[in-house]
Amino acid sequence: MEAIRKQATKLREQVARQQQAVLKQFGGGGYGGSDNLVTDEQELQQHQKLERLYISTRAGKHFQRDIVRGVEGYIVTGSKQVEIGTKLSEDSRKYGSENTCTSGNTLSKAALSYGRTRAQMEKERGNMLKALGTQVAEPLRAMVMGAPLEDARHLAQRYDRMRQEAENQAIEVTRRQAKVRETPGNAELAMKLEAAETKLHDLKSNMAILGKEASAAMAAVESQQQRLTLQRLIAMVEAERTYHQRVLQILDQLEGEMISERQRIEAPPTPSVENTMPPPPAYEEVNGIYASSTNNGSTDSMGYFLGEVVHPYQAESEVELSLSVGDYVVIRKVTNNGWAEGECKGKAGWFPFGYVERRERVLASKMAEVF
Repeated sequence: MEAIRKQATKLREQVARQQQAVLKQFGGGGYGGSDNLVTDEQELQQHQKLERLYISTRAGKHFQRDIVRGVEGYIVTGSKQVEIGTKLSEDSRKYGSENTCTSGNTLSKAALSYGRTRAQMEKERGNMLKALGTQVAEPLRAMVMGAPLEDARHLAQRYDRMRQEAENQAIEVTRRQAKVRETPGNAELAMKLEAAETKLHDLKSNMAILGKEASAAMAAVESQQQRLTLQRLIAMVEAERTYHQRVLQILDQLEGEMISERQRIEAPPTPSVENTMPPPPAYEEVNGIYASSTNNGSTDSMGYFLGEVVHPYQAESEVELSLSVGDYVVIRKVTNNGWAEGECKGKAGWFPFGYVERRERVLASKMAEVF
């Protein structure tokens, strides 16, 4: 249909140009002239502007309709996902609450946590789907079906019909001008020509007014169409971004809880400080570099090195150093009776050497925590 419309427009313009050439050739008397032409430069520009606006608003309407259909389909499939996820949440919490395992409750606790988290995620998904419906689909659907667009398009169609009528009337004027030239002095032909010219003048005046009105209405609709569609696209992006950010936070928290529980289960027993282990030496008694004890009781010379805390330790005296799992310590001395001396986070003291593991490499971000 679009190709046929363009072809018809080109044909009408070609006919108008041919009329102009004929009138220039035979219009030397008082009847021919540019005032009788429908397709003058100003009117042609008006017509081309309306055609561009018509094509633009039609493409915008189709794009809005595509967005509405896409969002509606997304809501349907998303609602099904919410239903499936909610069922999984209920099943997980049911298993966790029954706790039928005879060797512990680790999996039951994990199932309860997952069920709770899954319910939160499905709630966030439901909020996103609701936002897509109310903030994106409904406003765009209202504009697609709204009166302003249809009213503007009707004005443009009225202008197009009037333009065709004026073109036909211009042809009629040209034909009657030719008859007057063939039989000069015929009063009846002259009167009919005058009536035809008057009708053409009225049509051109009305067409100019209607063209301006249609152009203004179509331009306003195009501007509103572009602005509203962009706003709804932004709203859609914001709704999805908010959903994914919240889900990511929920999953990060769940993953942290599960990993901590797994580490607690898989971690070896925390070494205990034996009662027979002598207290750490006082700082004034330290002289030189101590040696670390090895499995066979021998000692090796040792300089400064980094260690990572693998078991927490709470200081029991002023010369001892409290440790938290994951801290990095600069170890400066190791005694052959199980104590090590080092610095962590600006504090120095003694601690059981078995609570740390030697590290050859440390992330740059962790180095700042050592001193």
